[in-house]
Amino acid sequence: MASGREKAYAYLKDTVLTDPEMQGVFLSEQDLADRIGVSRTPIREALLQLAAEELVELVPKRGARVAPLTGREIRELMELRGIVERYAAHRLVSVNGAQVTQLRSLLERQRELAGVADAREFIAVDHQFHAALVSAVGNALLDRHYDGLRSRQVRAGVVALFNQHGRQDAVLEEHEAILDALAAGDAEAACAAIDHHLQSTLKVLLAG
Repeated sequence: MASGREKAYAYLKDTVLTDPEMQGVFLSEQDLADRIGVSRTPIREALLQLAAEELVELVPKRGARVAPLTGREIRELMELRGIVERYAAHRLVSVNGAQVTQLRSLLERQRELAGVADAREFIAVDHQFHAALVSAVGNALLDRHYDGLRSRQVRAGVVALFNQHGRQDAVLEEHEAILDALAAGDAEAACAAIDHHLQSTLKVLLAG
């Protein structure tokens, strides 16, 4: 059974931090405690952990606020994702097609969510799509490293959807291009599609 701190941490990371309307907002420990059903102590512990991960800011005499994504952080996130995902694309092309089948299933799930789902659910599957690509490498340490980007990736993806009407359709097309290149065994085309996808997301985020 999850501890109070673990419950608070998961709720903050997966619900509060991914809400575009909460970016830069100061958080009420008591309100969070009431919503999650824990005391304020595990809320403080979770906030300290998130502050160590630079996901929230602790401001003296003001409390904790959701740290807004900066332009530099967005650029660095996309740069790091590009390095990892391009490497994964080259590895995936050299192994069997099991991961391609999984990616196809995730893309179809994302299509089902487009236009009707909460943006966070759509982006959660978006992360699963990219994480499945990375897991094709078969490197557990790399998987953990990439999963460490999940909160920032989901936050950025949700904000991008809010910033640009029709972004969901564009994401689906960009994922399709990545998948088609992988299925064709064309690593260079897959890398180009990954770069286009990340650059498109970057432009939307910086324009917003």
